[in-house]
Amino acid sequence: MPELSHRRRLLVLAICCMSLLIVSLDNTVLNVALPSVQRELHASVSGLQWTVDAYTLVLASLLMLSGSMADRLGRRRVFLAGLVVFSLGSLLCSLAPGLEWLVVFRMVQAVGGSMLNPVAMSIITNTFTEPRERARAIGVWGGVVGISMAAGPIVGGLLVESVGWRSIFWINVPIGALALFLTLRYVPESRAPRPRRADPVGQLLVIALFGSLTYAIIEAPDAGWLSAEILTFALVALIALAGLIGYEQRRRDPLIDLRFFHSAPFSGATVVAVCAFASLAGFLFMNTLYLQNIRGLSALEAGLYMLPMAGMTLLFAPLSGRLVGSRGPRLPLLLAGCAMGASGLLFAGFDAAADNALLFTGYVLFGIGFGLVNAPITNTAVSGMPRTQAGVAAAVASTSRQVGSSLGVAVIGAVLAGGVHTAADPAHAAAAADFVAAARPAWWILTGCAAAILLLGALTTGRWARATARHTAALFDEEPARGQPSATTGA
Repeated sequence: MPELSHRRRLLVLAICCMSLLIVSLDNTVLNVALPSVQRELHASVSGLQWTVDAYTLVLASLLMLSGSMADRLGRRRVFLAGLVVFSLGSLLCSLAPGLEWLVVFRMVQAVGGSMLNPVAMSIITNTFTEPRERARAIGVWGGVVGISMAAGPIVGGLLVESVGWRSIFWINVPIGALALFLTLRYVPESRAPRPRRADPVGQLLVIALFGSLTYAIIEAPDAGWLSAEILTFALVALIALAGLIGYEQRRRDPLIDLRFFHSAPFSGATVVAVCAFASLAGFLFMNTLYLQNIRGLSALEAGLYMLPMAGMTLLFAPLSGRLVGSRGPRLPLLLAGCAMGASGLLFAGFDAAADNALLFTGYVLFGIGFGLVNAPITNTAVSGMPRTQAGVAAAVASTSRQVGSSLGVAVIGAVLAGGVHTAADPAHAAAAADFVAAARPAWWILTGCAAAILLLGALTTGRWARATARHTAALFDEEPARGQPSATTGA
């Protein structure tokens, strides 16, 4: 990629952030619109779940493929294709005649979305090459998540109440068209000197792993954890995982290069991403149920209630980027684990949901923690790897986020369903105290996730961890010496 001026680099960052905004905003506004979708399309609860999960599963399954495609075909080219497919999928969702078609069109959206975020992060990594400047750019990138969290429920509530649920998909089309025009004009093309070959077997194993695992967790409360159906899907997930590990180790150009995980910082960032985004998804899931079904707030009012959390995320994400650039990832990760853990403890041990002062304190603490955690995840994942494989490394980090989100909703939803059904059902007048009691085990799970973030932040950012990252980079540097094709000879 040619050296760009400071102004041009900022334009590239803004364009990449636009893609993150429409993908993140789409998830938050959809949650607000689900009751309207249910009424108009006569959907069951499980149908609504698949409206959300079909998107998440396809996105998680294809992110690594999109990252390797971008390294091979060109990051700008794949990014443009993602904008077109995502915008088209959004338009089709707004025209869906029934629930089944909406689920299918959400999958189309996800195909486009898989080409946006990891590829955009790879573009940012290759545009901002100076470590401190790159860390700050990633901090701005993380702040967009806070914007989507803050704006999503409010924008979604206003659109649903004034125009209808289909309008939540319309907003993606003009933003996508603007991003498409700006990308064509300002974003230069780049690709890896030595990209990877396609790995269809690995891709199918990834789809089987994520799909069967998520299905087993979501359906277990109704079918039974020890039912033949759930055990079969759990077995499929285990076989897919074992097959993926065994197959990828023998492949010269794997979909997931397991050598990445020789780096303690990279492995730690991957697990931290799962824990952090599982916590976020579970946190939003439980608080949405509580605010709307127990306190009786509208979707818009519930969104306003959660603004303190979103505001703290928006404020602390760029601050985290600056901390990573000046002091490294350890301090933001430790502070994030402490803040998110304190928030979980307030809800698990002190019934924060029953008292507004504690409730908002918990929201503020969680927002601070989540705002701090995102930048070190991304920076560690891409900085510890060779720049030539930035697309794949960023895709693994993005996949970890989506896997965490899927598992967060699935696990927390299963815990709530196993504890009490009436508290999550607006047809029953369940008391707030009953809901808090049913949610307490779930809050302890989220507190455990925060403890894992704290522990991994301490273990994977020290001198030993940095040595493993250098050793991993050397593994890639040695490739041409082992007779593998170089950047000039092709893959």
